[in-house]
Amino acid sequence: MIKKKIYGNSLKEQLKASANDRLYRFVMCDGTVRGVILFGTKMINEMRANHNLGILETYVLGHAYLAGGLVSANLKGNDRIVIQTECSGPIKGFSVESNAYNEVRGYLRNVPIPVDNPLDNFDLTDFFGSGILTLTKYIENNKNPFTGTVIIKYGNIAQDMANYFFSSEQIPTSFNLSIQFDKNGDVTGAGGMFLQAMPGADTETVSSLESLVNDFTSIGSAFSLGKHPVELIKESFKDFSPIFLDNTRVEFMCHCKRERMFSYIAALPTEELTDIITNGPFPLEIKCHNCNSQYYFEKNELENIMKIH
Repeated sequence: MIKKKIYGNSLKEQLKASANDRLYRFVMCDGTVRGVILFGTKMINEMRANHNLGILETYVLGHAYLAGGLVSANLKGNDRIVIQTECSGPIKGFSVESNAYNEVRGYLRNVPIPVDNPLDNFDLTDFFGSGILTLTKYIENNKNPFTGTVIIKYGNIAQDMANYFFSSEQIPTSFNLSIQFDKNGDVTGAGGMFLQAMPGADTETVSSLESLVNDFTSIGSAFSLGKHPVELIKESFKDFSPIFLDNTRVEFMCHCKRERMFSYIAALPTEELTDIITNGPFPLEIKCHNCNSQYYFEKNELENIMKIH
């Protein structure tokens, strides 16, 4: 992956910028409710820079990244999860993948998203239109992945993710996803939270928590003002006795590399390679759709492939 260094070039600068981007796992209500809160401002800004996104595109894909980061909190080993939407609206959909190391990558299907009139708000119902949301879990040592699909009901990633878990996995779940922009359109705070009711959670408690999540403060705004995730949860859910279990970093990360892209080229049929060598253009550009990294290959590199084809 070729990540744009928007937080400085040195390792020290990068590590300092990454320090705040973390997932915090917690339980409440005597362990009958589990939750995760995610601080992801750097992740969203790096995603935006690499994919060269405008405000609307950052808002849409950023919410999908935050959702992907949150659900990665329950993965283990080499597990990974893919969230995808396909829709009739101008967004067309997205694909976001996260793994047990809390690394998130992914892309929008339509960039830029066409806008006919200036936006009055971020109600994206019409931008999604009708469509489906699919969540696929690749669990280590399982022969086949598990895939669940629901109809896009709200045109809101947080609500549609909650609907997925309730409809497909029968787990009452609430999501809150938030990105704060300043007057210049820069992302100053980004984060998310989700809660899941476990066996033993009573109906009244679940209802009370859903109301709190729906009326929850803007997480992105709180983070932009310097609020710490743990402090935010303890203050907001003090009546439910939250207990924090652990925390781990979360990051925009893709493991693509030039050597892997080169192997894809080498696997092309001889006829296609010959056509590329003959007609170019050069340097040949191969782009990773998950992180928008661009890799370039010269004509002589492809000619060397032909010698062993």
